[in-house]
Amino acid sequence: MDGYQLFMAMLAVYICGLIGIGWYFTKRQKTVTDFWLAGRKIGTIGIGFSSAASWLTAGGILAVIGFFMLLGMGSIWGFVAPNILALLIIAIFVKKFKNLPAITQAELLEQRYSSAIRAPVGIIITIVMILFAVADIKGFALVLQIFYGLDPIYAALIVALAVSAYVTLGGLSAVVWTDVVQFVFLSIFALAMAFLAIGTATSGSADISSASDLISTVPTDWWNPFIIGIPMVLIFVFAIIPGWITEQDPWQKVWAAKDSTSARNGLVLGSFLVTVVFTACAFIAIGLNSLYPEISAMGFPMGMAQAEPALLTFIVETFSPAVIGLSAIGLAAASMSCADTFATSGASCVSRDIYQRFIKPDATMKQMLTINRLSVLFIVAAATVSSFFINSIIDAIHIATFIASASYFFPLMGGLYWKRATKEGALAGLVIGAVAQISFTVYDLLMTAPMAPPYLETVHPILMSHGVIVGMGLSGIAFFGVSLLTKPSNVINLAPFFKDAAEELASHDAQKVDDQSSEYKNFLKTLDEQITGERAHLHLRLEASATVNWSKFVGQLKQAYPVWVTPTGLDSVYRLIQADMLACVSITRGENEKEIWFASEPPVDSVEMQKKEVFIAFKEVSKALEDVGILLSIPNED
Repeated sequence: MDGYQLFMAMLAVYICGLIGIGWYFTKRQKTVTDFWLAGRKIGTIGIGFSSAASWLTAGGILAVIGFFMLLGMGSIWGFVAPNILALLIIAIFVKKFKNLPAITQAELLEQRYSSAIRAPVGIIITIVMILFAVADIKGFALVLQIFYGLDPIYAALIVALAVSAYVTLGGLSAVVWTDVVQFVFLSIFALAMAFLAIGTATSGSADISSASDLISTVPTDWWNPFIIGIPMVLIFVFAIIPGWITEQDPWQKVWAAKDSTSARNGLVLGSFLVTVVFTACAFIAIGLNSLYPEISAMGFPMGMAQAEPALLTFIVETFSPAVIGLSAIGLAAASMSCADTFATSGASCVSRDIYQRFIKPDATMKQMLTINRLSVLFIVAAATVSSFFINSIIDAIHIATFIASASYFFPLMGGLYWKRATKEGALAGLVIGAVAQISFTVYDLLMTAPMAPPYLETVHPILMSHGVIVGMGLSGIAFFGVSLLTKPSNVINLAPFFKDAAEELASHDAQKVDDQSSEYKNFLKTLDEQITGERAHLHLRLEASATVNWSKFVGQLKQAYPVWVTPTGLDSVYRLIQADMLACVSITRGENEKEIWFASEPPVDSVEMQKKEVFIAFKEVSKALEDVGILLSIPNED
């Protein structure tokens, strides 16, 4: 068996294991929340390992090693530090958005502003996630090309088929737990390569006999992260970090966490795990610089073409086919652990923000699970095709980040904390930022000569990174300026984000429930209750006597009972009677056009009270249906 056949055999076993994880979670996909947010039941370990794995792409790791080789620690501000800092910053904001009843950022923005902003943001996030997935495919293509001389199409097909299989089967649950496995493979690979690169560099030299001797030869400037100057550090920070702290995939993992504590601790753990891998990359670069001094002598950017694949060259020249195959598996893990996250995140926008919100808001849960899987296939296919037209790995990551930063950083973060933000301001910031950033990027790419610094960067340092700081500035001016000139947001849009607004809208009319009645006792037997972390999950699934015209029914319910609101469209209806929106009872369609599903996620200490609220919600829904000649009752289990 030659090296390539050995690799394919190991890869087949590895992919079968990942698909097995996806298959395990297939039967647990009952609702849209189960598929996209793993039922909101992920703990600290799952959040931490998945957050780390999803931000460590194979191409990104190779590029980071290349930057370390040529620029030393001064290069961390372009990729390494933003990864680490962004996860820590998101951890600070967890409590502000963890309990918002949203699945995507576009849905959250509709809750905050209006439906007009949902589709544009959903489309932008979809494009950004496709570009991120492209970087994963490109990185793995480079691995297979150097290791086995394979055409890039093979890397695209391997990633596309594997990710499509286990994600469509198990949704975010499969993504999280395959990420745990894949991070283990990736971290073992990175740490092993660090030891082997340092060991190889010291074993062949008479002057350098130990790792400490090798490290002592590294120039002092190589270790200085601020050698590029504080102004340049700040430009990098403001150019990149805003896009990464507003990137949708870590937000979805926060929403998927079983409680705020698990989400926050998981992100901190993820930041630490990312730091471990990047530290290994730095030591790999030190070893490679000793083995290939001619690469670092070329300088940046001329040496990048050799520095980026230097680790792969070292592996091919040094190790046996078995080690090469295991290395390829480690880098495949990096590619797939990122691609699955981006596929899930982008597909949730296609499914939830485009199809269910605007095309078929009365879709049944069974129909939506099918659309969810088709959306994943669409994102993977789009990334696969796009990978043949985008050449630079880091460019794909940065361009996606810059578009996100300039377009919806201010509408998203401003909407969370600034009550005066309006839908007109958000739309202005979104459109102006997106148009400006896309224009800057296209112009910069067209004007930059081969192997030359970016054109806009030569005009003025503030225009580096395709002018993203200027793009963000224009977006911010439009957002704040137009918001101040327009009418304040409706209280329904403010309620999920600001407690005083929710209390203003909420109903305080006390409705008594006779908890000793046979009807209520029978209701409790039908109600499904699960405790996960700080929250309980209450679910009631009932079938009406006839097909429910969903749009007509929702209108009837809202007219009869004003506490029922639809802040994100007709697919989810909330009974807003308290400031905690996640605890508020919501209703959606079930698996068919007769079923209605009730859900509530109250804090554990208020479960008994919330059970009565679900019962009241049931009584109101059944009365609204009765008025149009349809019966909805609780099965008698006696």
